[in-house]
Amino acid sequence: MNKSDLMSTLKDQVDLSRQEAEKVVNVFFQSIEDSLCNGGRVEIRGFGSFTVNRYKSYTGRNPKTGEQIRVPSKKLPFFKVGKELKEMVDFE
Repeated sequence: MNKSDLMSTLKDQVDLSRQEAEKVVNVFFQSIEDSLCNGGRVEIRGFGSFTVNRYKSYTGRNPKTGEQIRVPSKKLPFFKVGKELKEMVDFE
């Protein structure tokens, strides 16, 4: 499922126009992005949580040349699946 499929499902199940469904989906994702960019955490009970993990700089190696390179520190978004979703997906 992609963003467009999500908007179509929302439009059909909640009886919204295409524009309204698009706005709802965009606001939802923009809110998550804003929270993470501001150092926050987003938790959706039963689904999972979004956080930002910080990684220290380190010395890496270019696999092509073998040359050592300095990899700068960085922050990356991370998603941890919730218990309920994990159990639903694993159910056979």
